[in-house]
Amino acid sequence: MRKEIQQEQGLKKTIKPIHAWALALGSVLGWGAFVLPALRFLPQAGPLAACIGFALGGIMLFSVAISLGNMVSKYKVTGGAFAFSFVGFGPTIAFICGWALVLGYICIITLNATAISLLTRFVLPGVFEIGHLYSIAGYSVYAGEIAMLSGVLLLAGVLNYRGADLVGQIQVFLAFALCGSILVLFTGSSLAETASISNLYPLFAENKSALASVLSIVAIAPWLYIGFDTIPQAAEEFDFPHERAIKLMLSAIGCGIVLYSMVTLAVACIMPYPELLAMDVPWATGTVAKMALGTSGSVILTVAVLAAICTGINGFFIASSRLIFSMGRAGILPAWFAQIHPQYQTPHKAIAFVLSISLIAPFFGREVLNWVVDMSAIGTVIAYMLASMTAYKVMRHAGDNKGAIHGILGSISSLVCLLLLTVPFSPAAIGMPSWYALLVWIALGAWFYFTKMGAFKMLSVREQSVRILGSERHVYFEKDLRN
Repeated sequence: MRKEIQQEQGLKKTIKPIHAWALALGSVLGWGAFVLPALRFLPQAGPLAACIGFALGGIMLFSVAISLGNMVSKYKVTGGAFAFSFVGFGPTIAFICGWALVLGYICIITLNATAISLLTRFVLPGVFEIGHLYSIAGYSVYAGEIAMLSGVLLLAGVLNYRGADLVGQIQVFLAFALCGSILVLFTGSSLAETASISNLYPLFAENKSALASVLSIVAIAPWLYIGFDTIPQAAEEFDFPHERAIKLMLSAIGCGIVLYSMVTLAVACIMPYPELLAMDVPWATGTVAKMALGTSGSVILTVAVLAAICTGINGFFIASSRLIFSMGRAGILPAWFAQIHPQYQTPHKAIAFVLSISLIAPFFGREVLNWVVDMSAIGTVIAYMLASMTAYKVMRHAGDNKGAIHGILGSISSLVCLLLLTVPFSPAAIGMPSWYALLVWIALGAWFYFTKMGAFKMLSVREQSVRILGSERHVYFEKDLRN
């Protein structure tokens, strides 16, 4: 009997359930929860519409999470939606899915990092705003802030270089600090003397219908909750049964719904929020924390934001490096990315690449990164849709009707979000700068595709399966599934 072929390169199994949950929640709840209430949630939706949008968007993604969890149970390898889309649709679609996710993950790392400069400008005004270099799209870039942000990113890179177990322990501490700080902020704001339910009116955006207000939040749900899928990306490193991945992802999304809502309501309830939005303050959430809890409020908010930023950076460092590692091991990206450190058993070359790209971001200013992130939401939605469609195929083939239904629901949810982001006149359609950034990323991906995919497609389906899925045991099933 022919011996089954297995991958030679594997990652160390060090991630425990609490690490995976903290990894997902910390990635879900990044800087946006504290910056966007006054920039997007309240002015474009209103308090009630925002909370409804958080809930509906999160529930829509439940089916995506269940679909991903079902696939993790069958394919216990790193790569997430990239590996799963290979199962259902072959190498070309898998490359598109993986390339879209790489962009989304790295964008979140850089945007979380640059959020630190917003925090320091509020907490330590003028300390790092030294050595003005230039301005891009109205955002001033300072040498002091670049040095500070580079130090943060280098620290994250070193921690990830040394192993997921160390990062996981730090992630758990930061995730609980994040939840505790938000609870204190919400309690302090809602119990303040000036707090009132009447401050939450108008409940919906004044210049939109109630439906349009809710949809403006639902459309960006894949971006708000991006991070729950960091769990499948690290599946090869699980030190627990893979079947638990579904509950961990659902729990992270559920906590995200509650925490996003708590921060938004905390900002809106302490005074009539239209008046707050009209005030000339650098950061509305910081102003509210100080009004509710005084100087201690600023300290608590600083802890919350730093925890959110650091958990986001750590989570997406793991997700992006594992995805690039998986694509490199398959041969779809250069094999250099697939090298594993002999001592720490981490994909150190992939981590170095993510770090290198991230270190460029502070030089471009925050507004440019906002354009890129809006665009990257499209890639995330496409990846979710492909993974859900594959889950439908696999579950239907296995006779699992319940799993197949979740695959259908996940696909429909992703398609709805994709249309809301791309159709002109949609309340959440991305702007032209984001479309230009998307075209640049597509062009770079096309270059990688035409230089590497030819050799990969020359391999037998059996060898392709071994490289991406870790074993040849699924090869005949995959061929049948695609036909």
